[in-house]
Amino acid sequence: MSASRILVVDDEADIRATLREVLIDEGYEVDVAADATQARAARRRAAPDLVLLDIWMPETDGITLLREWSAQGALECPVIMMSGHGTVETAVEATRLGAHDFVEKPLSLAKLLRVVASGLAAGRKSRVTTRSSLSSFVVPVGKSRVMQNLRDQLAQVALRESPVLLVGEAGTGRAALARYMHSLSSHASQEFIAVHASGLDDSNAAEKLRGVEGAGPGFYERAEGGTLFINGLEDLQPGAQRVLAADLQSGHYMPVGGTAEKKLGFRLISSSKPHFDAGSEPDGFRRDLLNKLNVITITVPSLREYAEDVPELLRHFVDQLVDEERLPLRRFGVAAQNRLRHYPWPGNVGELRNLVHRLLALGGSEEIVLEDIERELPNRAANNEPLVKQDLLSLPLREAREAFERAYLQQQLQLCNGKVGALAKRVGMERTHLYRKLRSLGVDFRQGGDE
Repeated sequence: MSASRILVVDDEADIRATLREVLIDEGYEVDVAADATQARAARRRAAPDLVLLDIWMPETDGITLLREWSAQGALECPVIMMSGHGTVETAVEATRLGAHDFVEKPLSLAKLLRVVASGLAAGRKSRVTTRSSLSSFVVPVGKSRVMQNLRDQLAQVALRESPVLLVGEAGTGRAALARYMHSLSSHASQEFIAVHASGLDDSNAAEKLRGVEGAGPGFYERAEGGTLFINGLEDLQPGAQRVLAADLQSGHYMPVGGTAEKKLGFRLISSSKPHFDAGSEPDGFRRDLLNKLNVITITVPSLREYAEDVPELLRHFVDQLVDEERLPLRRFGVAAQNRLRHYPWPGNVGELRNLVHRLLALGGSEEIVLEDIERELPNRAANNEPLVKQDLLSLPLREAREAFERAYLQQQLQLCNGKVGALAKRVGMERTHLYRKLRSLGVDFRQGGDE
């Protein structure tokens, strides 16, 4: 499994450096923070498995920070307090707030390592017993700048009440990100209700959303005080759009068969495919409804945009599947990881998780090698897929080169309005040679005419 991540929070640079060096030598991954502000940012970037937290720090001390995390329900991992001026009262207060243990300075490194090992073991046990609740809002994985920016954006927007539209390709984890936002919001202690837009048709939308008097609550009431997430707006039928638009406009709704109105009282998050919110009325979708849903729009990146995080995602899903489904532990070799970093992932993170699941379920040697990967990846990408989604590494060199040249010249020809003369100047080729190249690649250049 991947190494445990430890966050060291201490205002003394020498102590941070020493602890970082010792813990890395012990095989842990280590983040450091000099104060409460840096500690909060470090937790947003990557959730630690354990925190070493100094009590006496300027501005916000360790006890205050621990109290803040405890009040937010953010103690998903053990916290070990450190202090050179410890008192019984301080230790008692730290324990009451959820600290796992308390160590005094000057630190005995041998004792500290024992306490760290004990804390990590307790954290693993706690995660196993509460796995079902934690898995619903796992922190988005990745150290890349793309994922750091996404986590920061989600954390900032989560604290607001404005409706949010998550825009991304299939498999990018939009539902998981909505759950993550819910977990960071003031609604975290209440329900997160996920609704598939395709399940709301013209005949049942009113009953499912508003509920039926005397026959059970609808999605609105179930999400009361919490978050309502509507996944896949592009599949929302006209009748469902009318119901939702009317209720959001008035801020009230009436259960089917009821006589008294009820007030809407939930945070609204929705998702759509890319480019859905472009244009005046995309695919016949009501513009007035879209304006209610996309007050804040967050673009969810495709996995191709943060391919450097693929090795970490592989380790994450291996750990998750081994813990949750008791699948045999296997690890990805370096060549296998490199191959997957350069695979275009048309199905994004969802496709990656399915691949990991399949390889673990099939079993085999502990190390997953390049040959195992090649057997599981599709042999060919669809010709109509954009070039960035085509797995050119699966092709022989000649075919890969031709696929690139075809896609490149087709796109350039569009930019030149189908004019081969302009295309020749743009790509730096002699026109006669370009004609031969276009014919050999099967690129249709006749519709646009020529100068």
